[in-house]
Amino acid sequence: MEIQLEKETALIEAILFLESEPQNETNLARISELSKDVVDVALEKLKEKYAGADSGIELSRISGGWILTPKRDLWGFLKERYGKKSEGRLSRAAMETLSIIAYSQPITRAEIEAIRGVSADNMIRILLERNLIKEVGKKDIPGKPVQFGTTKEFLKFFRLNSIADLPRLDESESERFELAR
Repeated sequence: MEIQLEKETALIEAILFLESEPQNETNLARISELSKDVVDVALEKLKEKYAGADSGIELSRISGGWILTPKRDLWGFLKERYGKKSEGRLSRAAMETLSIIAYSQPITRAEIEAIRGVSADNMIRILLERNLIKEVGKKDIPGKPVQFGTTKEFLKFFRLNSIADLPRLDESESERFELAR
């Protein structure tokens, strides 16, 4: 016998629709006053519901939580009208700086500049303003330079659940990042 849980699934769906930030299973259970097991079943049912070609949304796992998002294959079409202003295109230099930080975090400004071969001041400022990177500590060397890392906004921007979901670097790319450190 299969458990239906239609009302419970509908409740979880409504919560995900109303929440603007990804919600983990614990939060969903707290908000809905359902058990975590029921929440897990409801999430599976929603994944199945949205898997069909007749659905324009999907249940996405982003930065450790669940959120309703437009399907990836539709986002290219929708982004122009519905993309947030902060999701405006990043310049090539900003993307290069951001990828160096994402793959090498925690990393200092000097280490970024050693990899890029140019000043990183402006790119770091832009990425900090967009909340894609943040200060994550100080390096234990003379001068105690600030180290940078990525934020939850970075994960949301690139629709990643965690940094581990970044595409793998090939050997030459990895060596380039290592040489500067």
